[in-house]
Amino acid sequence: MTVGADVLEALRREVREFVAAACVTARCDGWMRGYDPEFSRRLGERGWIGMTWPREYGGGGRSNVERFVVTEELLRAGAPVTAHWTADRQIGPSILRSGCEHLRSEFLPAICRGELVFGLGMSETEAGSDLAAVRTRAVRVDGGWSITGTKIWTTSAHNATHLYVLARTGEPAGADADRHAGLTEFIVDRDSPGITVRPILDLVGEHHFNEVVFEDVFVPDSRVLGTVGAGWKQVTEQLAFERGGAERFLSTYPLLAAMVRAARRVPDRGVTERVGMLAARLAGLRELCLQLARAIDAGEAPVRLAAESKLLGTAFEKAVVETARYVLDVCGGDPEARRLLAEGLGAVPGASIRGGSSEVLQTIISRAEVPK
Repeated sequence: MTVGADVLEALRREVREFVAAACVTARCDGWMRGYDPEFSRRLGERGWIGMTWPREYGGGGRSNVERFVVTEELLRAGAPVTAHWTADRQIGPSILRSGCEHLRSEFLPAICRGELVFGLGMSETEAGSDLAAVRTRAVRVDGGWSITGTKIWTTSAHNATHLYVLARTGEPAGADADRHAGLTEFIVDRDSPGITVRPILDLVGEHHFNEVVFEDVFVPDSRVLGTVGAGWKQVTEQLAFERGGAERFLSTYPLLAAMVRAARRVPDRGVTERVGMLAARLAGLRELCLQLARAIDAGEAPVRLAAESKLLGTAFEKAVVETARYVLDVCGGDPEARRLLAEGLGAVPGASIRGGSSEVLQTIISRAEVPK
């Protein structure tokens, strides 16, 4: 789907005007730390959630390039988009790719309206980024499954209406068996009996991470996402949506903008060189993200591109924070810039872990087939 530059520019202006009218207070990591369900519902009213999904499920039938424009502007503004982010970014696309008609009809329109909040039940203390080591188990029972296990680093689980859960439904046979076999994806109601959510505070005392414990939690057969036992292939495709978004390099954009304002007030050659280098890297990352959006529009699940985007984006965001420390020391900074620097310092240490550690991403890239 090809969209004209004039259409994209008009959409960009529309989002900027909306954000300005909403009087958003910019913050770093707004997609993870900015929980505002009313703001998400207003975005849903504008058609900016589920933009690329079919209209029969409440979506906008638009391109991923158009979605990139909207998410880029929201992230640049540091808008509070946590409430709908996970559902829009990856759960909805996963339901479209792998879900049955019942799941599509039940969940997609509500996600588009900004009514559902999803938490991701992937990582475990013994597994981390190695999802093949998942030990949470789902056992067949009458009418469905019983899930037992523990997930960690589950963003927004304390606010979630639903949880995505990757669980082991079978055991690989023999020592040489495929570790990726026997995994299944589920959608679980957050208020199901047997679920306990325990808060995990970050370095600055904020609560957005959680440990989630499942004790014999019943999930009906109708909430299996895709094919039983095919979870590894499905989750690998899903991670392309999670890792390849603009949030992987724009989480610290409000700090970058504050840094540029400070540099304009007090010109300094060393500052100009450092900020210019960040601007060049940002341009490259935007182009990479646009390539990924076009690939998804073409029906692909670009795992390698997503891994590259996430790996390079993590390095960029760390560079933004380190450069900001230098720039604000040389040029000074207003209280707003200092606040954003403090937010960046608290958020960036986790960037190399969330969405997959840098080491895991390097392995994915090295093993991927390079397009000819």
